[in-house]
Amino acid sequence: MPPVDSTIQRLRDLPRSELAEEIESIVLVKFKAVLLMDDSEDLPLDVSYFDLGLTSLRLTEIRQSLEQLLDLSINVNVLFNEPTIAHLVDHLTQAIQEA
Repeated sequence: MPPVDSTIQRLRDLPRSELAEEIESIVLVKFKAVLLMDDSEDLPLDVSYFDLGLTSLRLTEIRQSLEQLLDLSINVNVLFNEPTIAHLVDHLTQAIQEA
């Protein structure tokens, strides 16, 4: 796995549309791993991840992993107020652009 610094810099250099796609890919990998899904399975972006079977404990694990990988803090309210992958991707994309 590349160092966090190089991952962050690479992401910050991307145009917004490509950044959103890259963040979505990263988030999907994390969620699929925790939900024990394989790469070929579709994970809906606009369905609550709690409806998909994710627990708050597992969500905390994903949050910590993403915070470490992306070198930013994710407010817990973002995860629980609108609990969809699409919302999380939008939030992370904006956070990285503003960093």
